[in-house]
Amino acid sequence: MSGKAPAKVVACPACGKPAAYDAANAWRPFCCERCRVTDLGGWASENYRIPGVPESPDPPAENGEP
Repeated sequence: MSGKAPAKVVACPACGKPAAYDAANAWRPFCCERCRVTDLGGWASENYRIPGVPESPDPPAENGEP
């Protein structure tokens, strides 16, 4: 026995192909550099958004009351 556990295989978040999730895969959790760069481009162009509490369009009143 070698003592080393086999690499976990996960689905690539970009294309769904199997991808090894270990140090040997420099692009983990993606299957290749192309999928990693495509995903990064999606974040950079704001295609992905993390939901949050919407801001109120009205500024607060000057007297401190809502």
